[in-house]
Amino acid sequence: MSTIAMINSHSHSTAGLNVELLAEAIDAASACATICTACADACLAEESVAELRDCIRTDLDCADVCAATASVLSRRTGTISDTVKELLTACRAACATCADDCEDHADMHAHCAICAEACRRCEKACAELLSAIG
Repeated sequence: MSTIAMINSHSHSTAGLNVELLAEAIDAASACATICTACADACLAEESVAELRDCIRTDLDCADVCAATASVLSRRTGTISDTVKELLTACRAACATCADDCEDHADMHAHCAICAEACRRCEKACAELLSAIG
């Protein structure tokens, strides 16, 4: 089942809501949370783990923020609140920071390149949803 189908199956109206942007933000944040956690774990397995300390920290911070964002966005019983807007803003910031850190290591560690890509996708999805909900 797709995220769009789940959103549309909810009894709360989707009138005035861009369902595609909401679904992409939920999917991107969920994927980013998983990928950031996996990247942190992969960094811990590297011989140069001490050099990756900041990357690991931003991976884990980003994973937590993305997981919270996906969870809150998945709830359809309320309206778009200032809290949701602030959470989207925080998610964008966490993803940008994590992507920057991972891009610094992407040429040496494939997991960092994959993580940076997931972070950029989530950053973009949050920005687009935030823009749509104003």
